[in-house]
Amino acid sequence: MDMIVAREIVTVLAFLGFLGIVWWAYGGRRKSRFEEAALAPFDDEERARIRRETEQARRKERGK
Repeated sequence: MDMIVAREIVTVLAFLGFLGIVWWAYGGRRKSRFEEAALAPFDDEERARIRRETEQARRKERGK
């Protein structure tokens, strides 16, 4: 295998990895999670505490 071919293969694999990351990041299932995370720095502590408690309650319900 020639060194040029090996470099081409690595380039193609890196590009496919990049496309996979973009697909994962912009997928519809994660949109609400990312929007919430984007607003996290602007939340006050009380809202954050309530959200954590709600999330813990949901996890307990799912575990049943």
